[in-house]
Amino acid sequence: MSRAVLSIGSNLGDRLAHLRSVVDAMSPWLAGVSSVYSTAPWGGVPQQHYLNAVLLVEDPAADARDWLRRGQELEQAAGRVREVRWGARTLDVDVVWCAEHRPEGLRVCRSTDPTLTLPHPQAHNRAFVLLPWAEIEPDAVLEVLGSPSPVRELLAALDPAEREGVRLTELTLRRAAS
Repeated sequence: MSRAVLSIGSNLGDRLAHLRSVVDAMSPWLAGVSSVYSTAPWGGVPQQHYLNAVLLVEDPAADARDWLRRGQELEQAAGRVREVRWGARTLDVDVVWCAEHRPEGLRVCRSTDPTLTLPHPQAHNRAFVLLPWAEIEPDAVLEVLGSPSPVRELLAALDPAEREGVRLTELTLRRAAS
């Protein structure tokens, strides 16, 4: 079984619908869904604000590459185009962290493959990842340069402007029961 943290974001089209499409598709494996946050764009490319959230997912049959494949399939279904690094996008699904349940306990997945680097190499610098992750998993730990650190401590160490740029919205990714 694997457990993964997925960071999802959108700043083109119906942003909330794009995020909800991920929640709907991942519903068989959802273990947690954060609130929705409005976030200034990251990376210096002028564009609209993002809606961001974090999902905690678990699947006995999946590994880190399966989470990546599922995320990329959802990006393609949303019409994601990869033209500009850190540019605007209909949907972005990043595998931030993944671990496998082993008989000896939880083993964090590590990868230096450029297609899937784990843990995500920039997650510790991004309040739009850390804040929603800490919301749904308060005791989460992220390894940074080989050293495990509580996500809440990494968040507190960020520049205050970075933290303040991530604003809680009243939007929700869970659909009301009909």
